[in-house]
Amino acid sequence: MSTPASTDEPKYPSGTSPAAIRAALLPEDVPRFDRDYRHALDVAREALSLTDLVETLESWRRIAWSTQADPAAHRRMVQAAEHTQRTGEPPAGTRPWNSLKSELGL
Repeated sequence: MSTPASTDEPKYPSGTSPAAIRAALLPEDVPRFDRDYRHALDVAREALSLTDLVETLESWRRIAWSTQADPAAHRRMVQAAEHTQRTGEPPAGTRPWNSLKSELGL
């Protein structure tokens, strides 16, 4: 006698399913998540390995956590990073790491 297949969703730790991660993101992050998730699924299918998929979801889980902890602060951090990538200049009011280490005697 066989056991009928379960139609229940798999049980993931809270907030770690792809749907939960996606739902926790800022609207502007959702297209990047979708692209990265689809790419990781393609890699998993071709390589027969879940490593890239698990790493992708874990990376996005951290982004979702940061977003939920303080959406406005997360958005400011992303904007500052985009500014630095675009211009090569650090955000206003910041100091180079070496300067701070020297000041702290490290």
